[in-house]
Amino acid sequence: MEIIPAIDLKSGRCVRLYQGDYRKETVYSNDPVGVALRWQQEGARRLHLVDLDGAAAGGLVNLHVIKAIATQVEIPVQVGGGIRSLQAAEELLEMGVDRVVLGTAAVHDPDLIKKLCQDHPGRAVVAVDARDGRVAIKGWMEGTSVSAIELAQRMEGLGVRRFLYTDISRDGTLTQPNFEAIRELVRCTNHPILASGGISSTSHIVRLAAISVEGAILGSALYTGAVGLGEAIKAVQRSPGK
Repeated sequence: MEIIPAIDLKSGRCVRLYQGDYRKETVYSNDPVGVALRWQQEGARRLHLVDLDGAAAGGLVNLHVIKAIATQVEIPVQVGGGIRSLQAAEELLEMGVDRVVLGTAAVHDPDLIKKLCQDHPGRAVVAVDARDGRVAIKGWMEGTSVSAIELAQRMEGLGVRRFLYTDISRDGTLTQPNFEAIRELVRCTNHPILASGGISSTSHIVRLAAISVEGAILGSALYTGAVGLGEAIKAVQRSPGK
C-alpha cells in the first residue's frame, strides 16, 4: 500500500481544513514546493495535491504552484480541486501531472469522465467524497442524493479505474477512518481504492492495508506530527497484508 502525503493549496499556501470547512483553516507552510520536496526526501513515492480555491471556484486557481511542484519533484503527482473541463484536465497532464482527480464532474458531467478515460486510460481518478454516505461536490459545499457506492459503480461503467474515498466528517479531525464505508466500497467495486480522512495512527494505516486499500492519503497526521512519514511507510512494509 502506498502512503501518499497530501498538500492542500489555498492562496498559494499549504493548509489543512477541518471537515472541509473553509472557515476552519490551519496554515502549515508558505512554501508548498518546499513541503513537496521534504515529503519526497522522506520517502514518499507519490504526492496528492488539492487546489482548495479551485474546488470552491470551479476552476484551477493555484496552477502556478501545482506546476512548480510537478516540475521540481521526481515522484508522481496527482491533482484534484476544480477540474471540471477536459481542457483543465489535459493542461495538468501536459505539465507533468500523473493523475487528475475529479469529483463534481463525475456527478454533473459523466461524458467528460468517459472522454478522459478514453483519451488518457488510467490517469483519471474519481473522488468519492461522502457525508453520511451521500456524495458532496463543489468543494464539499453542496450535497447530493447520490450514494458513494452508486457513484463508484456508475463511474466504473465509464472506464474509471481508480477511486479516492473521503469521509468528509472525519477529514482533518485526527479521529479514525470510516473503515466500514471503505470496506464496503472495496467490496462493491472492482478497482483500486485510495482512502483519506481521519487517519491518525500507524494502526489505522495497517488496518487499511488489511482491507486491501491501495493507498492512504495522509494530511493532518503528518503536519501535526501524529504520524511520521517514515514510520507510516515502515508500518505498511511490516503489515501482514503486504
